[in-house]
Amino acid sequence: MTTTEMFTDFLANLKIDNAASITSKYEEITSALNKKFRDTESKTANSLQVGSYGRWTGIKGISDLDMLYIMPASKWNDYKDSKQSKLLDDTKDAISTRYPRTTVKKDRLVVQVIYNGFMVEVQPVFEQDDGSFKYPDTYNSGSWKVTKPREELKAMKEFVDQKNKNLRKLCKMARAWKNKSGAGMGGLLIDTLAYNFLKSSSDYDNRSKVFYDWMCRDFFKYLSEEPTKDYYLALGSNQRVNVKAKFQRKAKIAYENSLKAIEAGESSSAHKKWKKIFGRPFPAAAIQESKSSAYNYRNTEQFIEDSYTVDIRYNLTLECEVSQNGFREALLRTMLASKLKLQAKKKLKFYVADINVPGDFILKWKVLNQGTEAEKRDCIRGDILVDKGFRNKEEKTDFNGEHVVECYAIQHGVVVAKDRIDVPIQ
Repeated sequence: MTTTEMFTDFLANLKIDNAASITSKYEEITSALNKKFRDTESKTANSLQVGSYGRWTGIKGISDLDMLYIMPASKWNDYKDSKQSKLLDDTKDAISTRYPRTTVKKDRLVVQVIYNGFMVEVQPVFEQDDGSFKYPDTYNSGSWKVTKPREELKAMKEFVDQKNKNLRKLCKMARAWKNKSGAGMGGLLIDTLAYNFLKSSSDYDNRSKVFYDWMCRDFFKYLSEEPTKDYYLALGSNQRVNVKAKFQRKAKIAYENSLKAIEAGESSSAHKKWKKIFGRPFPAAAIQESKSSAYNYRNTEQFIEDSYTVDIRYNLTLECEVSQNGFREALLRTMLASKLKLQAKKKLKFYVADINVPGDFILKWKVLNQGTEAEKRDCIRGDILVDKGFRNKEEKTDFNGEHVVECYAIQHGVVVAKDRIDVPIQ
C-alpha cells in the first residue's frame, strides 16, 4: 500500500459505526427532559451534543458522550439558590421515569445514563446572554459554573477549514494512539493539543494524506517536548482543561516508532510499525508475510478488543519488582532504562502502582510470551484473566525471549485504562 492508501484505510477504520444508536439515545433523553420541563416530547429541541462527538473528533468505540440540556429560563428561580443537587435529581428522575430499565446515576456535575458499551453524561444548563451556559456543581454546598462549548465547536470548525480538514483527522488518529498506548487523556485535551500543534506551524496547512506519516511524526515529537503542565486552555473557549496524567514519555515512544515506520516506507514492515503506534485500526499489509517456525505451537493469544470497547480516559501505571531468593533487587523499569536485560530464575511481581479510575471497575491481566523458546515450549499464553483482588500478578523468568504483561481496567463494559510492560529475558 502507498502511504495515502494506508492512512485512508486507517481513518476509515476509525469511523464511528453506531451513530444511529447514539442519535437514538440522545433523542430519547431529550424527549424525556422536554416532557418533564416543557411538557413537549420533541426529540431534538433544547439539547446540544458536545464533547468529542459534537466536535466530530470521536472514533469507533467512543464510550463517553456529552450532552447539554438547555433548561427553560423560567425555571432559574426554582434552582438558583443552592438547588444544584435538586436540579440533577430532577433530571435523573425524569430520565428514570421515562426509561426505568436504563441505569441512571447522579454524579457531581452530570447525570450519567449508562447503556451497553457507552454512556451519555447529561448536564442541565441555563443559557446566558453571551451564549455561554451555567451548570450545577454539587460539591460542598453547591455552586454554579460556566461552560462555553459553542466557542469550542466554532473554533474547531473554523480551524478545520483553514487546515485542509487535517485537524479533525489528526484528532482521530491521536485517539487511536492513546487507546493503544494507554495514555489517559480526555478528548478535549487531545483536540486542544492537536489544535495548538497545527497552529504552531504552517507545514500542514494544505497537505494531503500522503504527508500524514510526517504529520503524525511531528505531532508526537511536539507532544514529547511539551513541558509538564497541570492544565491547558481549551481551543475557542480558553477554559481550563486538566491534565490527568503525563503523556510525554508515551509520545516519545510513538515518535521513535514513527521514525522507524517512515524509514520502512511502504513495505509490509511499515504496516507493522505503524500498528505498534495505532493498534488494530491501522490496516495490515495487503500481502501478509508468512511467519515460519520450526516448531508446532498453539497461538493462544487473546485480544481485549474482541471482548470490550477500548476508550482510554484514565491513567493506570504498572510497576514490577524483580527479586531473587527472597531479596528485592530493583524495579524492572529502572533496569530497562539502564539497558539491562533480565536473567533467568528471577521472581517478578507486577502491580498497579497508580490508577485514577473513579468508581467501581474490574482489572484483567494478560501475559504473552514471544520468540523461539516460547514456540518450542508451546507456551505462548496470552489469555486474559481476571485479577484475583490484589491488583498484582506474580511471574518467573523461566526462559529467554520477549515477554509482555498488560493490565486493563474495565468499567461498564469499556476498557478505560491500561498499561503494558515489555519484559526482555536472556
